[in-house]
Amino acid sequence: MQRGRRSPDATAVGPLPEARAERMVVVLAVATMACAYALVVLGSTVRVTHSGMGCASWPLCDGSITPIDRYHALLEQSHRYLAALVTVGALSTAVAARRARDHREAFAPAVAGACLVLFQAGLGALTVLAKNAPWTVAVHLVTGLVFLAVTAVTAVVAVRGRRASWSRAAVGWWGWALLAATLATIVGGSLVVANGASRACPGWPLCPSSASSLADWQIVHRTLASSAGICLAAFVVSRWRTTSGWRRGLSLVSIGVFVAVAAFGAASALSRAGAAWQDAHLAMVALLWTSVVTMVAVRATDPPRAPQPGALALAALGKGA
Repeated sequence: MQRGRRSPDATAVGPLPEARAERMVVVLAVATMACAYALVVLGSTVRVTHSGMGCASWPLCDGSITPIDRYHALLEQSHRYLAALVTVGALSTAVAARRARDHREAFAPAVAGACLVLFQAGLGALTVLAKNAPWTVAVHLVTGLVFLAVTAVTAVVAVRGRRASWSRAAVGWWGWALLAATLATIVGGSLVVANGASRACPGWPLCPSSASSLADWQIVHRTLASSAGICLAAFVVSRWRTTSGWRRGLSLVSIGVFVAVAAFGAASALSRAGAAWQDAHLAMVALLWTSVVTMVAVRATDPPRAPQPGALALAALGKGA
């Protein structure tokens, strides 16, 4: 037998179908997460430009496929087309994760994402039929952000593949508190918009004494945002010694995005909810939410570390004593 000689089938056939399936899960999961983020940002643009009723019917826009002659209709219908693309991506990711042997851990979050995106599509239709009722807009936004979080978790697990090993304890108390505080802040922001309190507090960080009672919604939202900032700092500090490399970089990025969220939030308040500042603020909020979920998901799926020889020796001495 000659060493170093490749089997003719290895070069003729190319990558095994299973290997292609593994790569497909990663590509679909990451692409779906990116498109889900773009969908949230475009949805924000539709909201702040008051384009939600640019199309009075659903799923087509007043019976037209491409209403390019009307600005608001074009924005609204583009949002629907992107939602359709995200739906296909979420469903395809679930199917690919089911077929890929090394990505079975990604199947559960992928299925959750597929269910959420279908529910979100129904909410979108309800929002249009309800003439953009405030509660439907708020629920639609929050559901979209939860779906974005699920796609981020799916992407993390897909990239890690067989190395992923779920451990809730690895996240720690501050990690779960960070997720809860960030989501509560987002819900609080959506309630500010739903209750028409976006322009009620033309000051930052506190509201002027002349502000109306609607400013209370702003104060609650800012208090929640402050608690989320504290949780983020505590989570990063508590895990700093046990992380290194790109994980530390992800933590620093999350802190930087949080600062940007606060800055855009202040600009939005001082500009009396200017459309551009509102849109930029929500885009940063969605990015912060994605980075926070990714950071926690990475921590939750870190493979268990093998004990060092020195640690094993100390453990043996302890048992002997």
